[in-house]
Amino acid sequence: MNTNRSLNSLTLLGLASLGLCFASLNLQAAEVNISAEVESVTVKHGDTNVKIMRNQNQKNTVNPAFAKTSRKCPPFCIQPSTLAPGVETIAELEVMGYLKRMSEGDDSIVVIDSRTPAWVAKGTIPGAINIPWTSLNPAKGADPISIGEILEGRFNAQNLEGLWDYRNARTLVMFCNGMWCGQSPNNIKNLLGFGYPAHKIKWYRGGMQNWEILGLTTAKPIPEE
Repeated sequence: MNTNRSLNSLTLLGLASLGLCFASLNLQAAEVNISAEVESVTVKHGDTNVKIMRNQNQKNTVNPAFAKTSRKCPPFCIQPSTLAPGVETIAELEVMGYLKRMSEGDDSIVVIDSRTPAWVAKGTIPGAINIPWTSLNPAKGADPISIGEILEGRFNAQNLEGLWDYRNARTLVMFCNGMWCGQSPNNIKNLLGFGYPAHKIKWYRGGMQNWEILGLTTAKPIPEE
């Protein structure tokens, strides 16, 4: 059986069931749905419930922060569709499927905004936490102790006498600014270098640019504890 295909099918079925719930409750239907069956998805963002849906203003245009078509390359180069062997590239419905599972109590998943805090302050995907790409990058000053704290405290890996055990590590859904952004790819490549299992890493290549282009709900970052 193709596990990824089965997971995607379950994701779509789960999202579709949300749409059916809206219909059965006779709520006023939105004119701009997420999909033909799904109007919105409610997820946990910190301690708050946030409804993800598309902007209902059909004259709305993209956020100016994501309207620019050209940035100097390098570093802002177009990323490949497949980042690394075993790392699955996903899109918006799959991201919302993972967020829905998290909101329902599945703590084996974490959605990560890999951007720097100044970008995250402009708005992030509801339910995501911020782990800047510099935090996992030794070349940018990240030290082994702080990296280890992220691997253990955020990702549920175990340090066994200097060796990392990832058997119970969380599935990481990572994104940044979009198909031209190298911040989540940098996080992912560093994690693979630390031995993190590729099949436990999912990459939303479209990132915030695609999220904004589709008019999907954004949220302010979750305050650090």
